[in-house]
Amino acid sequence: MYTPFHESLTNALEEIKGAGSYKKEHIIESPQGRTVVVGGKECLNFCANNYLGLSGTVLLKEASEKVLEKWGYGLASVRFICGTQTIHKELEAKVAAFVGGDDAVLYSSCFMANVGLMQTFFTDEDAIISDALNHASIIDAIRLSKAERHVYEHMNLADLEEKLQATQAKRYRLIATDGVFSMDGHIAPLQEIVALAKKYNALLFVDDAHATGVMGKTGRGTAEACGVVGEVDFTAVTFGKALGGAGGAAMVTSKNGADFLRQKSRSYLFSNSLDTVITGTSLFVIEYIQQHPELLEKLWANTARFRAGLKEAGFSVSEAQHPITPVMLGDEIKTKEMAQTLFEEGIYAVGFSYPVVPQGKARIRVQISAAHTDEDIDRAIATFTKLGKQFGVIS
Repeated sequence: MYTPFHESLTNALEEIKGAGSYKKEHIIESPQGRTVVVGGKECLNFCANNYLGLSGTVLLKEASEKVLEKWGYGLASVRFICGTQTIHKELEAKVAAFVGGDDAVLYSSCFMANVGLMQTFFTDEDAIISDALNHASIIDAIRLSKAERHVYEHMNLADLEEKLQATQAKRYRLIATDGVFSMDGHIAPLQEIVALAKKYNALLFVDDAHATGVMGKTGRGTAEACGVVGEVDFTAVTFGKALGGAGGAAMVTSKNGADFLRQKSRSYLFSNSLDTVITGTSLFVIEYIQQHPELLEKLWANTARFRAGLKEAGFSVSEAQHPITPVMLGDEIKTKEMAQTLFEEGIYAVGFSYPVVPQGKARIRVQISAAHTDEDIDRAIATFTKLGKQFGVIS
């Protein structure tokens, strides 16, 4: 063991702890769901991406057992050797039709889907223009491509247009944005971005991880919410959030785009195929949510109830229309302490501080689920109000 290396790690970890940004993993001792057990304590869960309330349910347990019985546990192979089953092709067709594309390619995660896209299509002849608050997976995927990188100010269309004007000599330009930004719940202005992409002959990529199943009248995502279904060149979809919560992802695009990814995308070609249980159960979920619009209706009713209650109590709450509801506190130490006290009161919601969010923008991020009852929402509001006064956040 090389001692100086481990000493440097110890020192670096102490610096992280001293800055108040050390991330402790809470060990959940129960299935994911409306409530979870952590450290022997049952808490109302307000920090999962379980927007439609499907994760951990008997419904998905039974669906996954049927898939397991029919298709087996795993394939021990990549897709082009012997890792493609009927359900893989069915899911690709189903998710593409749901989102509004021609075809889709399955990946082990949305991170790998984003890496696969950027590495495959874009070289040093090209430019990728990325929103400043894009998810880490988009940022790292762009770094792993050889394309020229440009960053535009968060949702600033004038700055985006300047970057498009400055890169017109490039072979291809790709605009890259989250559909929903995970820390604030901001919705990308896709109608305006699509107009700019058309004006400057650019391609558009949208990571819809926090939007598929959530945004739009029927949950088809940010494109549906913004009225631009079929006008996005590449859409990343995850099955690890609203669509069941297990994992896996898809890149939705054109027929020839998907075919090219199958030929050239390294994170697709050299990774085991998406496991059978996630594949088959995700197929079930997409069909199920289209037949049960009440899940989406309940999600938005819960979101409106929670936001109204917090605003009435005097909290600073983002106006972004998404179940992600950041409660802005600003002070990093206060945020950490209040989140811990919320947990002690039986409300599980995580505090975020620098470097996850900018300095001075610390917040407790609450994520609403269709599984929450009215009583759950009211209890959360009451607990936030009590502690907000205790910590001097509200009067």
